[in-house]
Order: sequence, then C-alpha cells, then structure tokens
Amino acid sequence: MYNKGISKAVINRLPRYHRYLGILLDQGVIRISSAELSRQMNVTASQIRQDLNLFGGFGQQGYGYNVAYLYEEIGKILGLDKTYRLIMIGAGRLARAIGSYVGFQKRGFQVEAFFDRDPEKHLHRPDNDIMIYPLEEMETYLKNHQIDIAVIAIPADAARKIIPILDKGGVKGIWNFARTDLDVPDYMTVQSVHLSESLMQLSYKINH
Repeated sequence: MYNKGISKAVINRLPRYHRYLGILLDQGVIRISSAELSRQMNVTASQIRQDLNLFGGFGQQGYGYNVAYLYEEIGKILGLDKTYRLIMIGAGRLARAIGSYVGFQKRGFQVEAFFDRDPEKHLHRPDNDIMIYPLEEMETYLKNHQIDIAVIAIPADAARKIIPILDKGGVKGIWNFARTDLDVPDYMTVQSVHLSESLMQLSYKINH
C-alpha cells in the first residue's frame, strides 16, 4: 500500500510521467536519468526524484531509471495493472467519441454499455458495436453486471438524479462530463472534466 497522504499535485504528475515513459519506450530508450527526464518534461530533476521517492525511488545512483521498469511500476501505482468495466451514460457525440477511443481499452478501461433516453439511439450501435440501452434499464443492468466506473455525459439535472442508482449498483468511480459538481457518498470517487473551463483557461493565457 502507498501512503494515502500523497499530495494531489504528485498524483496529477504521475499520469504525465507514465505518458512520457511510454514515449521513451516506443523510442527504444532503455534508461534515463532524472536530469534527462527533466529536460523532456519541463519538471525539475529534484521534483522528479522527490515524487518517485514517495513510492520507493526506483532509480540507481549513477545509472538513473530503467524506463520499462519505471513505466510498469508507475502503471501499478495508477492501478493500470487491473481491468475496469465502464458504462457510458449518454450516447451523444461526446459520449460516443469517448466510448470509442481505443487508448482506454489498451489501458484496461473496457466500455460495456451505453445508456440513453432517446429511443432512436436504441435502434443502432456506436462504431465500436457496443449496445445502447434505455436509461430506464440501467438499474437492472447494474444488478446483473459488475461495473466499476460510470462515465456521465448528460445534462446536469439528469446527472444528479442518477447518482443514487449508481450508488445502489455498486459503482465506485464516476468520470463526470456533466456541467455540474456531483454530490456523492464518501466511498465513491468523482473526477470531473469541465471542457469549457479548460478552454477558458487557455483564453486567459492567450490574453495575458
């Protein structure tokens, strides 16, 4: 078990380390020093060493880091050595784009089903051939299938109403694309993605 007191800033950097190490692996790099990784990631070498030391260090003085080993170990820290079953709540353009992204499946995130209120969408399937069910059937579906994560891509009012159903169905994680903050029990985890906020941050930086 890792220290639960790890800061949010460190946790936010871990996927970035994993992504850069994956690029290095694709390039055939076998080992890398914290200084070399620092130049590529624009994070200080000291910060890299401090972050990794929180989880055991992984490096050897005079050698640096074995790229494949560090990539695998950070993947374990992030929980990428497991498989997660997802449902998509909503079957609009955003939900279908997310659900069809093959990169998620490569990392162990398996989309099992879509749910939507629109009857016309139940007549066909998205490009990845995953069934779209009526939203009213989600509660029954969760009783019969073990689902780890729900991806919410529906309007805010509807999103808030389905939380009790997800809770009752044993869903532990929510990836929230609805334009609202969700109130969930302590044992559930929400990661919200507000696309407009990200774009407004970019707008601010362009103008300042």
